[in-house]
Amino acid sequence: MELFYRQLGQGKPLVILHGLYGLSDNWISIAKNLESSYSLIIPDQRNHGQSPHSPDHTYQHMVNDLLELTNRLKLDSFYLLGHSMGGRVAMLFQSQYPFKVEKLVVVDVAPWSYSPEDEWFRSAYAEHMRIIEALKALRPDEITSRIDAGRVLQQNNLNERLRNFLLKNLKRRFLGFEWQINLNALENNLEHLLLGVEVEKTSALGANVLFIRGENSNYIPAYQVGRLKEIYLNCQVVSIPEAGHWVHAEKPEMFISALKSFLG
Repeated sequence: MELFYRQLGQGKPLVILHGLYGLSDNWISIAKNLESSYSLIIPDQRNHGQSPHSPDHTYQHMVNDLLELTNRLKLDSFYLLGHSMGGRVAMLFQSQYPFKVEKLVVVDVAPWSYSPEDEWFRSAYAEHMRIIEALKALRPDEITSRIDAGRVLQQNNLNERLRNFLLKNLKRRFLGFEWQINLNALENNLEHLLLGVEVEKTSALGANVLFIRGENSNYIPAYQVGRLKEIYLNCQVVSIPEAGHWVHAEKPEMFISALKSFLG
């Protein structure tokens, strides 16, 4: 699949992969703080933003999309950063194409798979289904403004930060609005997205990796940090205080500082 992408800056290429319900636009403010040192390539992943829609939405499909993009841009070696779903795509891509990824940055997500019986899986699945159902309850052809859309999401008990984040997927058209996000594909593939990825152990052991976790997030609990180092022998782990899962949005200055320190 040929992805839509944004590009800015100059220097060593840094590819940034957004997470579930995200899009490239979410990372522009971070990118503007990096553009003097790096050439930023920020795609919309499939079923998100301005990239094509498809019923297929697995990590392998997204790895294939990334390979197509980097080959199209003739990127032989680059830095790769991914948040949440994008972080798992990044880990799987590095596992399959280690010679292409010079440095890997994974933001608040772990590689390992979860069982559907696992407490984290059950909690995450319920929360994401709540979000998807709230978005489906919003009919773009029946609203006249983003304020109306926000009210619908508020009635479905989504907090203000989450509402503002999700509503970036609502695109104004000549007559009303439409979703840029493929809700049906995400719902149908949600279990797969939560289960995790299987990385190739040899590639992982030699990888140059930074994990940035939110101290208040349950995606990488403090007690599981040691488990990361069993998979990625030389990895660094930075915990951002008072930050949750969207650590880059909640604590951008600390996030950028940790990123620059690692990338150089």
